[in-house]
Amino acid sequence: METVTIAVPVDAQTARAYQEASSETRKKIELLLSLQLRDFMSGSQRSIREIMDDIGRQADANGLTPEILEEILRDA
Repeated sequence: METVTIAVPVDAQTARAYQEASSETRKKIELLLSLQLRDFMSGSQRSIREIMDDIGRQADANGLTPEILEEILRDA
C-alpha cells in the first residue's frame, strides 16, 4: 500500500512522546492512526465501540500490546 505523509496538529507532550518512541512503536502508532482515520472518513455507520474493537484487534495482530500502549500514553 502506498503511503502519503500528512500533518496532524497534536499537543507538545504527544509530539515529544512520538518523537522519542522507537521506530517500531512509531510504525505501530501510524498504523493505528491510519486505520482510525480511514474508518472515520469513510462515514462508517459502525458504532465507536465496534471501531475501537476492530482497531484493538488489528493493533494486537501487529504487536501493539496493552503494555506498549500504556507506556506510550503514560509518556504523553
